[in-house]
Amino acid sequence: MRVLVTGHQGYLGTVMVPVLRARGHEVVGLDTGWFADCVLGPAPQDPPRLAVDLRDVTIGQLTGFDAVVHLAALSNDPLGALVPEITHEINHHASVRLARLAKEAGTRRFLYASTCSVYGAAGEELVDENAPLRPLTPYAESKVRVEDDLEAMADADFAPVFLRNATAFGFSPRLRADIVLNNLVGHAVLDGVVKVLSDGTPWRPLVHAADIAEAFAVCLDAPVDAIHSRAYNIGTEANNRTVAEIAQAVAESVPGSEVLITGESGADPRSYRVDFGAARRELGFEARWTIAEGAAQLYAEYTAGGLTAADFSERFVRLARLRQLGESGVVDATLRRVRVGA
Repeated sequence: MRVLVTGHQGYLGTVMVPVLRARGHEVVGLDTGWFADCVLGPAPQDPPRLAVDLRDVTIGQLTGFDAVVHLAALSNDPLGALVPEITHEINHHASVRLARLAKEAGTRRFLYASTCSVYGAAGEELVDENAPLRPLTPYAESKVRVEDDLEAMADADFAPVFLRNATAFGFSPRLRADIVLNNLVGHAVLDGVVKVLSDGTPWRPLVHAADIAEAFAVCLDAPVDAIHSRAYNIGTEANNRTVAEIAQAVAESVPGSEVLITGESGADPRSYRVDFGAARRELGFEARWTIAEGAAQLYAEYTAGGLTAADFSERFVRLARLRQLGESGVVDATLRRVRVGA
């Protein structure tokens, strides 16, 4: 299958491309390159690339693909809240435009990276794919809108599927330090303190980047009827944990570290526990990485790669990285690239 992966030079895309290639797929990437050099350790081997802003994709660039794996987005809540109008422009409108053009170009499958954060403040009960969607942030709201618009676009010749990923964790050569487990392990390695700014009580479902990649690979190979206009939660119930429990797992994985729950940011309304049974039953997908295994992997890679405090707080943080690109004149106020370089 010839597959276009948007955001292939991001945190998830860098893990996903080798998985899809190993399954025998011909992969082409599409990326602006904002995070291409945000690498810890050896540089990854990228596929051929379309160097284009998601908002500027043409139908000619999408011709000849059997499937699109759409990962590209402004990809966390702090960034989305800072520039909500651009979040909706890129994450919602450009995503729907991409799907429409892909459909017109003859693409049959459209795999969309959604998020479990669409469930918002769901409380203590496990939520499945039929639960009410209560997005609390512009990022999560944009994901809900794309799901709705793509569902309306589905027909006999175009099969979208919505993979609602739990919060990602684990090592990627193009690292992100602004997601919960990766961040806590970094603090433990650099400072010896697993620092939690909230009160530690919110529930978070976590899933390893490699498990997300495997889930997308499964959806590429699955019968069309199994994925057609379906939503699947991607993760495992074993990784539904409170932030305090996640912090404790980190302290147990990083020698000499200790947990500090400051509570300075107050209670976080984003709290939800997720049921991942549908993907197991209907796709045969099972997430395998535990939080403890992910913390141990990150500790080993951070240590081997020589993670520095400067890179941890700037280069591997999406919001800080985009601010740096803006201050250096690489991107403008609309987050469009205005010159080559980073």
